[in-house]
Amino acid sequence: MTSETQSAPTSAGRFEFGLNSFGEFATQGTDRRVLSDAETIRLLLDEAKLAESVGLDMFSVGEHYRAGHTDSATPVLLAAIARETDRIGLGTSVTVLSTNDPVRVYQDFATVDAVSNGRAQLVLGQASAIESFGLFGYDISDYEELFEEKLDLFLRLQHEDAVTWSGRFRTPLDEVVLHPRMPDGGIPTWIGVGGSPGSVVRAARHGLPLMLAIIGGRPERFAGHVELYLRSLEQFGHTEQPIAQHSLGLVAETDAEAVETYWEFWQN
Repeated sequence: MTSETQSAPTSAGRFEFGLNSFGEFATQGTDRRVLSDAETIRLLLDEAKLAESVGLDMFSVGEHYRAGHTDSATPVLLAAIARETDRIGLGTSVTVLSTNDPVRVYQDFATVDAVSNGRAQLVLGQASAIESFGLFGYDISDYEELFEEKLDLFLRLQHEDAVTWSGRFRTPLDEVVLHPRMPDGGIPTWIGVGGSPGSVVRAARHGLPLMLAIIGGRPERFAGHVELYLRSLEQFGHTEQPIAQHSLGLVAETDAEAVETYWEFWQN
């Protein structure tokens, strides 16, 4: 399944629409043959090309480390999509910064941005699925501290030429200049929020756009988060930023067809 993303009006007063993929396993034919991981990855590339051909604004890929998903190497997938497309924006949904090295994230996405001629974006999050913590040797009890420290370092890498930094969870940096370089100021970077008011305030404190990851429930439930975000932006002295909504869905010719098709797979 893919997920549909709808973002708030941009500075030009328009909405942007896109699709997300978590690289979920797919089936083919009337016998519902389950595709291999390799076949599923190639299908994901076809989905991105289709998204561009019908005029969507964004195609984003998630980051998961569990059975049934093939999106663990997100920047590799986005670089491949970049070579198969010309216009569509390329993003993440989300990049689990807590269990990634900010230096590597910077280098990976500077490369994706270069390959795609400036089309890369990032949504940074703490993860609603926690498999990556044990896989990469992190303690889930450090959940908040990991994200806060790594976000601080990543933003400094985006905005400073030479970075001197020290923290708790990785070795210090001394006047480090990374290559390839991102454009001045970095690439568009959002904070993904699943429902925590503290995460909403964090996005506002850093002056970063807000991505509401609505995994379940009606979007109206998140109106209070938007109001909190806008108030917090003002309190921190930042200008208004874009707000986006991510939600699970399926697009079809009619509502009835969408419901019938979705349920056939969802019930399993």
